[in-house]
Amino acid sequence: MSNTPMAANPLTRAVLEIDEYASGLGWGRPARLFALVDTARLRAQEPALAAQLGLHDEEAETTGLTPIEQDEIPADKPLDEFLATIAWPDPVVGCALTVERLMLPPSAEAQVPQGMDEAKLTKWVASHPERQEVRMTVAVLRDGTRESALRLREKDSATEVLTGPDLVPGLAQALAATFED
Repeated sequence: MSNTPMAANPLTRAVLEIDEYASGLGWGRPARLFALVDTARLRAQEPALAAQLGLHDEEAETTGLTPIEQDEIPADKPLDEFLATIAWPDPVVGCALTVERLMLPPSAEAQVPQGMDEAKLTKWVASHPERQEVRMTVAVLRDGTRESALRLREKDSATEVLTGPDLVPGLAQALAATFED
């Protein structure tokens, strides 16, 4: 993941690192969940794990956040229901999720037929000629700080990734809720 562009803050760097990792796996992948841990704390408290993650080198970056991929998300459970079951241990300072979805441009929203159930709406969006595949990577910290990265399949390049804290507010809120008591 060494091709990750330098970003202004550790959370943005972590989001871009996860986006690059997901990009390397290709499209059509299930959602992936990551714990975010303080890199310096990880090296001090879990040196074997840090070494396994390539953080053993004394010259390696020790500031920032290290994403650690979690077990696979169950495919038979809606994402929001799964996220509601998560509780993080204290060493986890944040979490991130990468997920692919179909989206329509704002110009197509007026065309959406009313009264469709979720299954029919999903099928309608999937068949719409203006649909676009997007990979969203969203991260939140315990203190509420958020960051997101969006990558369109048609512009699948690290230089075309859009970042910002409020790009996917609903997903960010769902991730933030995993830290609530």
